[in-house]
Order: sequence, then C-alpha cells, then structure tokens
Amino acid sequence: MEQLELSEIQGFLVKEYKEVQVSKYFLLQIIDAPLVKKYLKGITENITTVNTEIAESCMNIGFTSAGLKALGLMENNIRTFIREFREGIVTPHRQRLLGDYDSSDPEKWNWGGPNNEEVHLIIMIFEKSEPVINIRVNELRDKFNLSGLKEVFLLDGYALPNDKEHFGFRDGIAQPAIIGSGVTGINNDNIKPGEFILGYKNEYNVYPDTPLIKENQGNMNLLSDDASGSAFKDLGKNGTYFVLRQLKEDVDGFWNFLNDKTKNEDGSLNADESTMLAAKMMGRWPGGAPLVKFPDKDPGGLSSDNDFNYIDTDKTGLKCPFGAHSRRANPRDQFEETGPSESLKLTRRHRIMRRVRLYGEPFTGSAINHSPKDEVGILFGCFNADISRQFEFIQYTWANYPKFKQLYADPDPFIGVRENPEPGTEQNFTIPQQTASKYITGLKNFVTVKGGAYFFFPSVTTVKYLTTV
Repeated sequence: MEQLELSEIQGFLVKEYKEVQVSKYFLLQIIDAPLVKKYLKGITENITTVNTEIAESCMNIGFTSAGLKALGLMENNIRTFIREFREGIVTPHRQRLLGDYDSSDPEKWNWGGPNNEEVHLIIMIFEKSEPVINIRVNELRDKFNLSGLKEVFLLDGYALPNDKEHFGFRDGIAQPAIIGSGVTGINNDNIKPGEFILGYKNEYNVYPDTPLIKENQGNMNLLSDDASGSAFKDLGKNGTYFVLRQLKEDVDGFWNFLNDKTKNEDGSLNADESTMLAAKMMGRWPGGAPLVKFPDKDPGGLSSDNDFNYIDTDKTGLKCPFGAHSRRANPRDQFEETGPSESLKLTRRHRIMRRVRLYGEPFTGSAINHSPKDEVGILFGCFNADISRQFEFIQYTWANYPKFKQLYADPDPFIGVRENPEPGTEQNFTIPQQTASKYITGLKNFVTVKGGAYFFFPSVTTVKYLTTV
C-alpha cells in the first residue's frame, strides 16, 4: 500500500471537523499578487492537515483556475489541470450536466456566476463558537485588506445538529474511507487514495491526471517528480479538487407537497404517511435507518447503519425504491445490469467525499413542522480527484437522468427535478409494489442553486511553491 503523506494533505478531505461546529468560507479575489504571495507564505504553517490534532480551530485553502492565473501561474502550467477545473462550474455544457436552469441559472447566483465578481480563492475557517469565530473574521478582514485580497462573498455555515439537514434527514452516513488515511470504512467503502488525492493510484490502479509544471517557473525544488514517470514536476501531488455549491432548501414547499400527496380522504394531515413517502424518496428514515432493513416503520432514534447491499436484501426495490436519492447516489452492488461483484467495483469509481454545512437558522423540518422564518439551505461540498467521473457523473447520470435502471420518467426527487420542465415532460417518483407500482406524479423542485465553484486544494508544499511563481 502506498504511504500517504498525511502532513501534506489538507485535513477537511479526511475529517469532518465536527469538533469545531461553526464555519466561515471567505470567497476572495486577488488584487495584488505579490502581497497575496507574502500573506500565503505566512499562513502555510496554519493550514490544517490530516495529521493535525483538531483543537480550537481549523483552516483550509483552495484556488480556482482564475485564481492560479491571478497569482502568476503560467498559462502552459494551468493547461495541465483537468478540463473541468480549468473551465469552471459555469459553462453551457456544465449547465446541462448539472441541471442549473430556471431559478438555479448561474445568471441568478449570489456568487460564482457570470454576473458576480470573480472568485480566486477560498479560505475556510472553523471554530467552536460564534463569538470566537466573529473575532477571527474581523482579524482576517484586517489582514486581507493589507495583503492584496478583496472579499467577494462570505458563507456562514455550521455543523449539522444530530447530522440532520433542514429537510429533516440525517446526512453523510454512507461516506467512503480513504485507504491509508487513518479512517476505515466497511464493506465497499474503503477506497484507493487516488480517487480523492492526486499522486496516488485510483480504483483503476493508475495515477489520476495531475497538473504538472511544463514551463519552468518558481522554486521547483519544492515539488516532487511526477509519479507516473513523465519527468515533469508534479504540482498536484497530495492535492485534491473541491466542489462547492450553495443550495437553498424549500423546506415548506417540500413537506407541503408530501402532505398533499398523502392526506386522508377528508383532507386532513396524515403525518405518518407523509414521513413514509419522504423516507421512500430518500431511501432512509429521517433518523438515518435504511429502508432495506426497516421498510415498514421508522425504528426511531438516530442511526449510522451503512452495512447493507441491495441484491440479496432488496433486488426488486420493494423496500427501498430504485429512484430513492441514497440508492441513486450509491447503487452499491446493483449498478445498472452488472453482477454484484462488478457493480461494487464500478460504484467505487464514482464515489465522492461529502462535506456539508448548514446555513440559515437552525431548523429541522418534518411533516408537522416545516416553516422556517428565513432562507435555509446547505453548503454542499465534495472532494474528488476527477470532477467529471465523480461529482458530475453522479449529478447527471444518476440524479438528473430520468431513465435510471428500469425507470423512465424519474429524476432524483431531491436534486434532479427541473423547476420548469419541457412541455410534455413527466417527473415522477415510482414506488415498486408486488402488484402494480405506485406513482407520485408532478414532482416539484425544492432545491435552488445560489452559487458554486470548482477549487483546487493543494498540498501544503504546493501552497508554498505557489508563493514563488
């Protein structure tokens, strides 16, 4: 097994930072590159890595493609990054892949869109309390003003209470574990490091594409040679890519829709049936218990149970529908029509490391409590070494595409429904039953994208190198 350089890899990839519950994501622009380099050189030792002991605070940093250019990286070297990162999250092609239309159109975003100021880098800070982080925010803003950085946007976030997001469901249960990172998963969750970290072999047993220094610049003695043998210096070693999307959740609309679909004959609320339908759509009960083990009744409490597959327990989807969000995002041993062993192999090649924080008021929705006072949502983040094969594949092929498995008009009920579909387009949720399947028709969109970007999270040494270009 390859030995991971844990002191070089940024910690948020492996750790969720639950110990430091409050977070601020600074989206910044480089105004004066020499000053910014001086500032970055001074903070490299403060970057939280995988082997940093989580105490009072954490900090991580990432760059957009435009940010690397603004910092001074030569165009010939930027071209060695993967296409998705170079182009960014806002292109006509990417809009089609991700389904960013209607209210989620990048033209309407609060940040990261074509009508917003360009984002060059992200500095993420995490603290244990709101008063402490507010003090640090003021300190950082003073430093930014003196260091050639302009604040474009600030995202406030906090860890999920009981790991639940605003719709009311436990999140982040089926996370992969990176082999050699110190975190161990179960069954199919132990994934080769190259699926998430550049410079190591992935599930294809090859090194992922990594950015290289094709045109000499800066102190290249800081960088390792490319492990794949190209003879170029490897800019990506121990780095990763981070997808960030701010997603507004229409909690009231979601539960009103479910309540309407499950109401009693006299029009009164049937909270149990509404919760059951919500669980069918998610693939888990609000507390996290999987439907494949508890198909008929919520066992109550909180569950992190991830020890199951589908072929032996629910091959026909009678317990957990094929179109359920969690089943689509991680098909486990039932990937398309391949056998269980091949399915598990293929699924491992499309995993992402989710990193989610809530924004807005602390609110957990349910069938009887679903009206937050203000806007609420999640700061969805995920790490991957191949944005196209991992994040974008999951969003387009498994979430947005309506012909999933034997389904024909079923987008992912949480993240795949179009707000204004083409005329004649059906958007359904199919619940398989012994006799005839049940169909929930007229699905509505309850998630709106408010901003997004693709970032490169370099190793600590690569951050040092970037201060020399």
